[in-house]
Amino acid sequence: MILEVLGSAVFGLVLAWAAVHRLAHRLPVRTLVLATGVAGALFGDFVTHSALGPGTVLPSILGAAIVSAASLSLLLRPAGRLRRRSAPA
Repeated sequence: MILEVLGSAVFGLVLAWAAVHRLAHRLPVRTLVLATGVAGALFGDFVTHSALGPGTVLPSILGAAIVSAASLSLLLRPAGRLRRRSAPA
């Protein structure tokens, strides 16, 4: 179980690191993104492990990845200004 938790935390950290390097202009401070990735992965692992029970390492890590990615997506800002087009009169 300890290796499952550590694996999920590392996986969340890798996802957050990839998001920081790929989408740095659309994300807040790097430390917040990295912490959110790890926390989301740990929470996802906890929920999946609680739902499926012990002995399900791969589904637990998959659940950790899904929740971590969802948590990171909540931090994204819009790419540019929203452009309003005026309606024709």
